[in-house]
Amino acid sequence: MTTLVKAWTGAQQRLKAASIDSPAIDARLLLEAATGATRADILTDPYRELTQEQEATLDGYLDKRIKRMPVARILGRKGFWKLLLNLSEHVLIPRPETEVIVDMILKRSLPGDSFQLADLGTGSGAILLSVLSERPAAKGLGTDISEDALAVARDNAANLGLTGQTAFLRTSWGSGLQDETFDVVASNPPYIRSDVIPTLDPEVKNHDPILALDGGQTGLEAYEVLAPEIFRLLKPGGMAYLEIGFDQATDVENLMKNAGFDDVTTYLDLSNLPRVVTGQKPTQKFRLA
Repeated sequence: MTTLVKAWTGAQQRLKAASIDSPAIDARLLLEAATGATRADILTDPYRELTQEQEATLDGYLDKRIKRMPVARILGRKGFWKLLLNLSEHVLIPRPETEVIVDMILKRSLPGDSFQLADLGTGSGAILLSVLSERPAAKGLGTDISEDALAVARDNAANLGLTGQTAFLRTSWGSGLQDETFDVVASNPPYIRSDVIPTLDPEVKNHDPILALDGGQTGLEAYEVLAPEIFRLLKPGGMAYLEIGFDQATDVENLMKNAGFDDVTTYLDLSNLPRVVTGQKPTQKFRLA
């Protein structure tokens, strides 16, 4: 019979032979899912035997991973911030880099603060739900053009007990929403140039929805719409948070400034790459020359 430690070792070897990145981590996650074991079980009870059904399940998972299906797609869920989010093929797999936006919003607010948050292009609801899970007095709206994506976000909100704090709307970005409604607006729009998408890793180009990746010919199409739209939606003094590609800081900063934002700033992620552009809507609508 196969034990936990033997299964983990064998899974790592299979993934490594297939040139899969992070074979040890992927092997452990798939083993945990196939057997119901925890990371601690693998370390403290390494000789626990797998059932034949568990072995077959693990083999199936490994076959999919070797074909370059991401672990999150295989399991249908992904950890983000402090949450475990359900996924479908209709939503982008949340990336750790996007947690920078959540961290920034939380650091600029207090646990008891009441505010209105909009997450435009919410996908799985990752940004919206992560913030609201730690700000119980806040409320938020997630918009998406995809009804299938919104179904995933609603499901995640319900599973996390956040239905009372959230609403979801099918629309393009902020179209149809009232002016000066929100204190904070965040978005992680598609920002990859159309010509770059065929060069992406198979895990991305074959398994993330093209709607969430393709930023058009320049990669900036979404920002050209979002900058003035977010400015319109924010209350005076409100803050905007936009995730960007590594080479888009200057262009997106200029779009934000042209839309009327003050204090436009780019922040780096943990890899020291430009990741989030922020801006504040002025508190005065009219400024003296």
